[in-house]
Amino acid sequence: MIVVAVMNYKGGVGKTSVTANLAGSLAIRGYRILLVDMDPQASLTFSFIKPEEWLKDFQKTRTLKVWFDSIFDGDPIPLKTLIFRPEKCDAVVRKQTHEGHIDLIASDLGLINVDLDLATELKGGTPTKQRRSYLKVHRYIANALQHIDQDSYDIVLIDCPPNFNIVTKNAIVASEHILIPAKPDYLSTLGIDYLKRSVQQLIEEYNGFADDEKSIQPNILGVVFTMIGVTSGDAIAALRPFVKNTEKLGIPAFSQKLRENKTIYADAPQYGVPVSLLNPSSPSHKTVVDELDTFCTQFLEKVGFE
Repeated sequence: MIVVAVMNYKGGVGKTSVTANLAGSLAIRGYRILLVDMDPQASLTFSFIKPEEWLKDFQKTRTLKVWFDSIFDGDPIPLKTLIFRPEKCDAVVRKQTHEGHIDLIASDLGLINVDLDLATELKGGTPTKQRRSYLKVHRYIANALQHIDQDSYDIVLIDCPPNFNIVTKNAIVASEHILIPAKPDYLSTLGIDYLKRSVQQLIEEYNGFADDEKSIQPNILGVVFTMIGVTSGDAIAALRPFVKNTEKLGIPAFSQKLRENKTIYADAPQYGVPVSLLNPSSPSHKTVVDELDTFCTQFLEKVGFE
């Protein structure tokens, strides 16, 4: 089971859409996927279930906020008890494969406040206590994922919040790889180098507290460019300098770029099924699905599955 954090400092870059559609493409290839929605906006959660269903069946008992609260209350519940399989999505996957599936751990807007509780646990004490507190606080997700049957899932995708708080750091500590969705524009690409440096700083800081057995070295898989304006099969000329600038930073980029199609991508969440799982209803829809499929192939190659 490999764990991949999907992150970018900037919101609105297609991070959640990439996570959901990558999961769909992987599932129909027979991979068993666990999605962990750590973004308080809960967009990934609402890409698979309706808000009213979340309010009725999840808000009080089955979200990451509930899980963190149980830790703070001194009576932690197993993370695996939060896992569920979205029915609409699963029905579509089952028509194409009997091996792959998508499971999900839901988010909650209240995750915004969890970071304050986590920060409180880091304060004070002797150097030894500070070291123990640091590792405990930053390993909550990593330790919890280790208690999930490692043979149950092939890939875990963590949808991170668009910041670098302690919740995000938990995701990075738990991950072997980092995937960065980004729009090829000034503001989106500006933060990529800062993100790289922040990750490296976390690695050095964390490993300074950890022993060799628990040291981390997450690998940046690369940047997948999203919401691309396309002409003649390539990004329009105005976008290309931003793509090249990212490559100059020493951060790899996926050769497959994902074009902008607000109608196709925006409509999918209301049906609870990612675009990558829907039968193409038009040539433009097929093009989008084909791009997602090619990106999935490149992703699998980078994580060593193909």
